Amino acid sequence: MPASPRPLDLVPHRRYNPLLREWILVSPQRTQRPWQGETSKQAVSAGLSYDPSCYLCPTNARSGGVKNPGYTSVYAFDNDFPSLLPVNTAAAQDSGSPLLVAEPERGCSRVICFHPDHSLTMARMNVPDITSVIDAWADETATLGKLPYVNHVQIFENRGAMMGSSNPHPHCQIWATEHVPNDPQRELDAQQAYQDEHHSCLLCDYVATEVARAERIVVENELFVAIVPYWAIWPFETIVLPKRHLGSFTDLTAAERTALAAILKAVTTRYDNLFEVSFPYTMGFHQRPTDGAAHDSMHFHAHFYPPLLRSAEIRKFMVGFEMLGMPQRDLTPETAASRLRALPEVHYADR
Repeated sequence: MPASPRPLDLVPHRRYNPLLREWILVSPQRTQRPWQGETSKQAVSAGLSYDPSCYLCPTNARSGGVKNPGYTSVYAFDNDFPSLLPVNTAAAQDSGSPLLVAEPERGCSRVICFHPDHSLTMARMNVPDITSVIDAWADETATLGKLPYVNHVQIFENRGAMMGSSNPHPHCQIWATEHVPNDPQRELDAQQAYQDEHHSCLLCDYVATEVARAERIVVENELFVAIVPYWAIWPFETIVLPKRHLGSFTDLTAAERTALAAILKAVTTRYDNLFEVSFPYTMGFHQRPTDGAAHDSMHFHAHFYPPLLRSAEIRKFMVGFEMLGMPQRDLTPETAASRLRALPEVHYADR
């Protein structure tokens, strides 16, 4: 007789990511025993509220020589070493081959310091201060989006040396580009295709599905929800979504900005509490392009991609099969969500 079907949390299986329209391999049988691997953690450091050697602290000179003002809240400035330039005189090169294609790209790069206190992270900031950051993100989106050569505003934070952050001061970057980057374009195309087929919003439907099932929700409030996606790749990956359909930072009401700030603090606090360490991650928002088109299918959201797997020292690497075949994970999204959901609301350093 054929073997009885086994639950997905016990056997290898594929899950479909509708946002990128790709498959993810899940191998839960690799973690059948209780939590394995190292559980050591880094020593907790009080940190410095002001670091005289930090390029981003108030009143300090940056590496390019410009002196920061004595800012007391959010501080935004043009990146001293920008990845994009508003004036690009390069001409598209005709290589004579359709396989060798290049074209100039205009844009601009900005830096936003979240807070003057060098020792803080988003997890240690209060909700009003995070709301001020969200206000700045909305202002930057509106201002940069009006530039004639900007059609997409990408806001992202690399947190921690493990994620390549060159400075521990709480800050993020904004890259405003002439063209929509690869992943946001793939998501935009997928959402439009879903709307064309189902006559509804992909992520609105996804939020409704997850709220009804409650298996992968980490934290939620009246206006926002944080979920370990059904198709998550990184061990403790989360997606943060508004419960109503909106496309951009500029659409957020005052109440939604506060609710988003509370969710961001709740998620990052749980990350820190997981291994009692300042948790590294890359976080970024996907919002509608600023090219003047409606993009009604676009549902505003944020992705958190944290690399830690078993302890503060053991991380997930995307190598081997992941680079040559398809993304793969061992810990099921349901298990990851359950672990994060069960963690305290209060930061471990404050207990």
